[in-house]
Amino acid sequence: MKVFYTDHFVLPLPEGHRFPMRKYSMLREAVQTFAPQTLEEAPAARDDELLLAHDAAYVARMSNGTLTASEVRQIGFPWSPGMAERARRSAGATIAAARASLRDRCGINLAGGTHHAFADHGEGFCCYNDAAVAARVLQRDCAIGRVLICDLDVHQGNGTARIFAGDASVFTFSMHGERNYPVRKEQSSLDVELPDGCTDAPYLAALRDHLPRIVRSFEPEAMIYLAGADPFEGDRLGRLKLSKAGLAERDRYVLTFAREWAIPVTVTMAGGYAHNVADIVDIHFNTVRTAFEVFT
Repeated sequence: MKVFYTDHFVLPLPEGHRFPMRKYSMLREAVQTFAPQTLEEAPAARDDELLLAHDAAYVARMSNGTLTASEVRQIGFPWSPGMAERARRSAGATIAAARASLRDRCGINLAGGTHHAFADHGEGFCCYNDAAVAARVLQRDCAIGRVLICDLDVHQGNGTARIFAGDASVFTFSMHGERNYPVRKEQSSLDVELPDGCTDAPYLAALRDHLPRIVRSFEPEAMIYLAGADPFEGDRLGRLKLSKAGLAERDRYVLTFAREWAIPVTVTMAGGYAHNVADIVDIHFNTVRTAFEVFT
């Protein structure tokens, strides 16, 4: 199994910025103590790959630093050459993990899950939509017809839903907080909206109800799994109340299901905003460790 990392491609942020950027290096260090031989530096996504899901003019503005002030505010990160490079590497990591999953049954990106990026703009700390780009690369280059994007970040994957609107070859499944960001939701293939305070039992029951029915009817040839850490009860932006044990059970269920149905699965970390960054890293690391337990 291959695990792709991007944390040494630094996105410079001002002091006090609320995005927990250091979680990525902490997560890579944790994986290094567990399975160092699996780690691989992420390649940069190429233009021809990004353009499968994004408008050429937006990719050009992202690359050369000509985003408007409004676009920069929507993304939430100041533009810099480092920001542009990291965005390409994060998307490239998911592409590489998706390719690896076809060989190894599972591939992992220690970042990614940037599901708020639309074809023509970014928002919500998301520059390029790595899952959308990777899905299109699998379809273009790897003879994959149907891709399931299983989005279990606490926020709706609005950019993903818009990019694939009306496209029957990609099923967008999003389980998210009903009253959480974004205020204006898009329409996924299936949206499961959860009330504030949702705990382990009803969350897992909903997942066990919907995922098998999706797979039986859609018959995906590949899956991209956004394993967000932000449904956690200690998350600043989540509003749900899942425990670490509940999130671990979520991961085990999705990954075991993919293995049993012989669906190659690409795992991305997606969001996480706990007060203590160690909690975010712990949840993400458990996702990685669970993937190794299920597939090796």
